[in-house]
Amino acid sequence: MKIAVDAMGGDHGPSVVVEGAVAAVRELGASVILVGDTAAIERELRRAGAASMPGVEVRHASQVIDMGESPSHALRRKRDSSLRIAAELVRDGHAAAFVSAGNTGAAMAISMFVIGVLRGIDRPAIAAVLPSLKKFTILLDAGANVDPKPWHLFQFAVMGHVYARDILGLPNPRVGLLSVGEEEGKGNELTREAYEQLKESSLNFAGNVEGRDIYNGACDVVVTDGFTGNVALKISESLAEMLGSMIKEELTRDLRSKLGAALALPAFNRFKKRVDYTEMGGAPLLGIDGAAIICHGSSPPKAIKNAVRVAGEWAKAGLNEHIKAALEAEVAHGGREGSRE
Repeated sequence: MKIAVDAMGGDHGPSVVVEGAVAAVRELGASVILVGDTAAIERELRRAGAASMPGVEVRHASQVIDMGESPSHALRRKRDSSLRIAAELVRDGHAAAFVSAGNTGAAMAISMFVIGVLRGIDRPAIAAVLPSLKKFTILLDAGANVDPKPWHLFQFAVMGHVYARDILGLPNPRVGLLSVGEEEGKGNELTREAYEQLKESSLNFAGNVEGRDIYNGACDVVVTDGFTGNVALKISESLAEMLGSMIKEELTRDLRSKLGAALALPAFNRFKKRVDYTEMGGAPLLGIDGAAIICHGSSPPKAIKNAVRVAGEWAKAGLNEHIKAALEAEVAHGGREGSRE
């Protein structure tokens, strides 16, 4: 099972991406296709001591999509970009999934146009897997659809339910709808209409949830529009960085604090691992007729390595077939139509 890796994507380009992909091959037994400028990739492979490593292939692409480039421009003008070639490898069956730390909007547009979407899905959604008091919470959409319709949120809920069940191992995931209050009827028109659809579904619907419930373990899947989800995600990332810096500052303030920190180091290391986003690698783009993991532009090698791992788990689990089956079951349960676009 090969994973196509956009070697040119992200803030650091092939230097970091190739290192992470090589680590996935060495440590996890993965098989990767590095897509991008051949000379640049081979230079990084030599630096990593992996010039002729089994499990590593190189596929040349002459163009790179910039991080600030518009998705429509990337789709029309960059037909030989590393991101597009990686998606084509998935479409043509040469790779089971692709991983990119590049332009998120371009990744979604190219995935929809080149790979296509699943039957019954109107729009793919970015699913961010976040730490919680009960292990993980899936937040979706985390930025792909800033102005969705109520039935889109319903589709997000089904996809999140299947991902939580199949990949995170939760037998009956609880699904919550992000709103400004827990009571039924709270929220805007979008959330009120989505609430009615989710209440009538066969999902384990927990009702409206608030922002605090993303991390306290009240539910396993939190559904919202991409605008709200992305803001919540970015605030969370900033808060985590601030808390980490403040804790480090206090623990190194004086000798007594340093001694206490040394004694508590194992606990701090466990805590760091629990909240470290690189453990999950990136966010799956659910709803496409393939598999794709979207990473942070500033992802370190560890995140790329784990993104390759999660992409392989997705493909092996047959997740897309299960999503289609779950959608068909919901249509049969509630007499709903499938895709409405």
